[in-house]
Amino acid sequence: MISYEPFYRTLKEKNLSTYKLITQYGISRSLIDRLKHNKPITTVTINDLCRILQCRIEDIAIYIEE
Repeated sequence: MISYEPFYRTLKEKNLSTYKLITQYGISRSLIDRLKHNKPITTVTINDLCRILQCRIEDIAIYIEE
């Protein structure tokens, strides 16, 4: 299973909120919901998040064996 829990740690470290991602960077509320519920997202979206947050993939997602 892919978990996006590192995404929220990265947001906190970068002193950003999901509200700021939505209003300043155009990230959709539905994407934030998908991240919150560990639903699939595209690699394009992961790339966009890495660019916005200036981080690595590991700072967005992690694989957890079920």
